[in-house]
Amino acid sequence: MFREITPDDRELYYRYVDIFYHSDAVEAPVPRKNYEVTFNELMRSSDYLKCYIFEDGGKPCGFALLSKTFSQEAGGVSVTIEEIYIDKEYRGRGMATGFFEYLNSIEGIARLRIEVEDSNEGAKRLYERMGFKLLPYLQMVTDR
Repeated sequence: MFREITPDDRELYYRYVDIFYHSDAVEAPVPRKNYEVTFNELMRSSDYLKCYIFEDGGKPCGFALLSKTFSQEAGGVSVTIEEIYIDKEYRGRGMATGFFEYLNSIEGIARLRIEVEDSNEGAKRLYERMGFKLLPYLQMVTDR
């Protein structure tokens, strides 16, 4: 149902990231150079990032990108599901649910986080079913 990304998946990864960032799941695309930086970091180490390719019968049908931090608030490792995308024709088959169940089974993760656009009602329902709750605060960023 899903597997870890390999060096041979570079173009597949770029294709799925491009689809994701040009979908209704996000408000704005990111530059292609960011895809390359991320893929290179995925191949360098799993210290900060991990990526999985979803498959059905050996055919790619999506991906998930995770990042890892330590959270004093959570009392341990926090994993953020940065991106998750499954091709429309493969949705509703339990792939995302199985993936979340897998993540919940990993020892040593104190918290799972995910971002979702407020307008993405289907994703919000799925995440709520999987036990995610809205955070009671806003996040702020500054890009450098």
